[in-house]
Amino acid sequence: MLKLIKSNPYLAPYSGAIEGRYNYFRQVEKNLAGNGKLSDFANGHLYYGLHSYLDEQTGTQHWVMREWAPNATAIYILGDFNGWKKSEQYRLMSTQNGNWEGIFNEDALQHGQHYKLLVEWQGGYGERIPSYATRVVQDNYTKIFSAQVWKPEKEYKWKIKRFRPKTDPLFIYECHIGMSSSEEKVSTYEEFRTQVLPRVYADGYNCLQIMAIQEHPHYGSFGYHVSNFFAASSRFGTPEELKHLIDDAHKLGIAVIMDLVHSHAVKNELEGLGNFDGTPYQYFHSGARREHPAWDSLCFDYQKPQVLHFLLSNCKFWLEEYHFDGFRFDGVTSMIYKSHGLGEDFTSYADYYNLNQDGDAICYLTLANRLIHQVNPHAITIAEEMSGMPGLAVPVKDGGMGFDYRLAMGIPDFWIKMIKEIKDEDWKAGHILYEMTNRRQDEKTISYAESHDQALVGDKTIIFRLIDAEMYWHMEHGHNTYMVDRGLALHKMIRLITCSTINGGYLNFMGNEFGHPEWIDFPREGNGWSYKYARRQWELVDNPNLYYHELGEFDKAMIHLIGNIKDFEKLPVVSIWENEGDQMVAFARGEYIFVFNWNGQKSFPDYGFLAPSGKYEVVLNTDATQFAGFGISNDSVEHFTQADPIYEKDGKGWLKIYLPARSAQVLKKVD
Repeated sequence: MLKLIKSNPYLAPYSGAIEGRYNYFRQVEKNLAGNGKLSDFANGHLYYGLHSYLDEQTGTQHWVMREWAPNATAIYILGDFNGWKKSEQYRLMSTQNGNWEGIFNEDALQHGQHYKLLVEWQGGYGERIPSYATRVVQDNYTKIFSAQVWKPEKEYKWKIKRFRPKTDPLFIYECHIGMSSSEEKVSTYEEFRTQVLPRVYADGYNCLQIMAIQEHPHYGSFGYHVSNFFAASSRFGTPEELKHLIDDAHKLGIAVIMDLVHSHAVKNELEGLGNFDGTPYQYFHSGARREHPAWDSLCFDYQKPQVLHFLLSNCKFWLEEYHFDGFRFDGVTSMIYKSHGLGEDFTSYADYYNLNQDGDAICYLTLANRLIHQVNPHAITIAEEMSGMPGLAVPVKDGGMGFDYRLAMGIPDFWIKMIKEIKDEDWKAGHILYEMTNRRQDEKTISYAESHDQALVGDKTIIFRLIDAEMYWHMEHGHNTYMVDRGLALHKMIRLITCSTINGGYLNFMGNEFGHPEWIDFPREGNGWSYKYARRQWELVDNPNLYYHELGEFDKAMIHLIGNIKDFEKLPVVSIWENEGDQMVAFARGEYIFVFNWNGQKSFPDYGFLAPSGKYEVVLNTDATQFAGFGISNDSVEHFTQADPIYEKDGKGWLKIYLPARSAQVLKKVD
């Protein structure tokens, strides 16, 4: 019996389905890799696409172009080198199994030239960007995308060739290169490397999660409508500049993962894979399953070996070519259910095994995790999945899909509900702790209070929900109001309890750590194509006269404190005090105690709760003046537990501390 089933008795009734999925994965793996490894199979990027190679017999350099287009009747290369006209000189020849190949002299193509494929089929034709194109650019005048020959004189020389991420715990800084500047423009890899990366390092984060890397025709899609899966978005710079960014991050000890979008693809035919060889089903489902009902995009057919080859090769490409340390897989819920999870409640285990699941997609994700960890045993994989399907972040050998982490997507939804629907005086402290720790104990999660999703136009960030319009006028020292004071206090407390209860990692979106104002709104017709809201205002956190600065300082102190506690995410969260009347909760993790007073009306000057006997020091206080607090309590005071005959035999005593309203403290047992 698989370990996944053994570890959870609720899964026993569905053992047949779970074992069936596992056996199907094993069979598909064997069909693809034979007796070898998946990592030996997933080399499509080394075969297909445009490559320069040396003919060992003649000693001359050549170009080879290969494409998979089984429905095509002819394929030509068009470009600025031949006036974008069809010519026999640049024709590909049919080989076998739907493959096409063309071999050209070295002078036939030059670095920097633009090109496309002209694909002909019975009854039609179309210009297409090669499916494995590694460089795709947009013409500034015509706005048309085309592939670009990319063979610079000097290849990038990696300074850090082997890197092992620090994952104990994982502190993820989710970011978007284009909107990372204070200026109203599209920022670049180089600007991020020199201006933002040092901030991430100083703040204590050990992992970058970069969004919108794969090329996408519409900037405002946030990178989710991918057209060219092997091309790093050229709107941010060159491949060498992205490699330099990743290399410098590694030098600082920061891992770099990317948002990987294999859940769907853009519908565009001129830029993407839609109708590539004249058939709508080459890469995608046919019929009703071809188009995603909510995303206006195309859905991959994960049953096809050629599609598996394409997507698995894509995973390997980013790991090897760019030294990415792993991926956050986007839209996993949409992948693993035939309904895409739309209209589903997922209220019982039966909902995960009711034939609504896409077994081929589940198999692909399992194959992808197997491959990724073969290529790099230290790689990081994270699933964006909201249904709670068991086994997502369980090792493949145990019957799981093999992700290292799953996103705790219920936590931001919980905070939205609390702030939006429940009065402060009705917040239940014990319930908050329960929601932070309500997860599958055999799977590691990434906790977060908010991500980019909550920052998009149409939604609200936590700081916006708490302070609203007053943040425009009252975030300067001396101009604060009750709403600002309340918002600052809760912003810190929400982050601290979310971060301090992790069992794997913590995520923050760029700028949210200091309460970045306003939403994210990319340039569009409705806002006059403005970049005003598609940027990050770093000058706010840099200004010591604004409360944004103190929020940033608190986040930095929190990350550094928790990051320096050895194996923090492995320490059990032990509830040691809950009092719903006082709105008080305290829990211990190792030698540290986290105490939260959610009461907005009462400060407790000598509040007592049971704790392991000894001496304690305050190591973090949300109410400290350097964190925009009131500084009511004296954090230099040492705290000693008071003996109680009833609890002394259990090694416990009464710890009494000053707990101001809406504040939290972290105490460390030092003796």
